[in-house]
Amino acid sequence: MDFRLTEDHLAVEKMVREFAAREIAPRIKELDEKGETDPAILRKMGELGLLGICIPEEYGGAGFDYIALGLACEELEYVDT
Repeated sequence: MDFRLTEDHLAVEKMVREFAAREIAPRIKELDEKGETDPAILRKMGELGLLGICIPEEYGGAGFDYIALGLACEELEYVDT
């Protein structure tokens, strides 16, 4: 069995890493201190397909699997530690 990440998985990981570094990391401390969420960030995440990453495309999602979801969550969490 091959446990390596697929090209799609690597692309999702890279995209989310870059998004998190660009959009979330610069503001995370301020947002955490205020206990707030920025709706603009959520909107951008939706535009990238992150909010429906493992929802099938036929239902409006991005159509990725749970591995992609885990990678996306890992990259988002990385900037919040």
